[in-house]
Amino acid sequence: MDTLKAPAPIAYVDPFHAIAISRVAHDLAAAGRDIIHMEFGQPSTGAPQPAIAAAHRVLDNDPMGYWESVPLKERIARHYREAHGVAVDREQVILNCGASPAFVMALSCLFTPGARVALARPGYVAYRNTLKAMYMEPVEIDCGPAERFQLSAAALTALDPAPDGVIIASPANPTGTIIAPQELAAIARVCRERGIRVISDEIYHRISYGEPASSMLEHDPDALIVNSFSKYYSMAGWRLGWLVVPPDLIAAARARMGAWFLMPPSLSQHAGLIAFDCADELEGHIRTYARNRDLLLDVLPAMGLERIAPPDGAFYIYADISHLTDDSLAFCERLLRDTGVATAPGIDFDPVNGHRFMRFSFAVSTPFIVDAIARMTPWFRERAEERAKIAVED
Repeated sequence: MDTLKAPAPIAYVDPFHAIAISRVAHDLAAAGRDIIHMEFGQPSTGAPQPAIAAAHRVLDNDPMGYWESVPLKERIARHYREAHGVAVDREQVILNCGASPAFVMALSCLFTPGARVALARPGYVAYRNTLKAMYMEPVEIDCGPAERFQLSAAALTALDPAPDGVIIASPANPTGTIIAPQELAAIARVCRERGIRVISDEIYHRISYGEPASSMLEHDPDALIVNSFSKYYSMAGWRLGWLVVPPDLIAAARARMGAWFLMPPSLSQHAGLIAFDCADELEGHIRTYARNRDLLLDVLPAMGLERIAPPDGAFYIYADISHLTDDSLAFCERLLRDTGVATAPGIDFDPVNGHRFMRFSFAVSTPFIVDAIARMTPWFRERAEERAKIAVED
């Protein structure tokens, strides 16, 4: 008699709590509340105007279909030569539907179920969730203020046994911290010596407030590089990104792209090619982010948020709120309901210590930042007074 085989267990994926906060925010907005959205890493600006104009021309004249833009692949390859001094052939550039599919493709090209992949904690929620969904094991390395919330060569050296891979993010989400070039070189050296494959998430490249971020390709030609048009190019809704792979993985990456995602949207590829050279408009966005960053850094200590990650790049501030709460999700929801300012709870980025952190995204226009500060300042003062009163009563 045949026996039924028990089904394989379904991978557990943690919810993205910032989405729940955003749903509350949209419900409040539908009810007439004035909401300021600082919960997602999404520029409030649209695609560059020349890119939008090009898209209109394409819509009028091109029926479109499944298509891969060779000029766009060539332009991206040229970017690595010009910005980072590394030779990338256009065939190493795999266009896809954003950084998230690129990340899935990178993991699939390198690893099989059961693989152990190291990553920083705190870190982007999708790293941990995608690894678990693909039946791989996240090896989280606790990175606090002493490490500037970033991975280090020393931390990777200390792992025993060595992981199969590591995910690097510089600038990082949720902290905005950048790994210095010499530390990236040291990480690459440790990975080479220990047989650790590198996936580098460079989606926030070109958004920095000091020295620009280095590409891992400058130190490890075998690294897989994830990038996207969503952040610097302000094209989140266009769903266009790319993966750079070493020559020996081109066939594997192309097969996965074709089988899973076919092609990225044709319209987005036309617009992306034009957006790549809209530096004047895009650098204006960076100046706005820099003003927003300075405004928040000036006022947050007065609000009682003195312990923050140093935001070298991206458009986030990750703040310690342990003196006010041990439940960041409830705290962020109360802030939203009381003030109309939506933020992200730290538990999305750190399931161990994130209950005492929150993240502010300053990728909005400066008037919204000014308004948010005006709303939040008295609110945080009241929360501090509440905690002080409770401490006295105890």
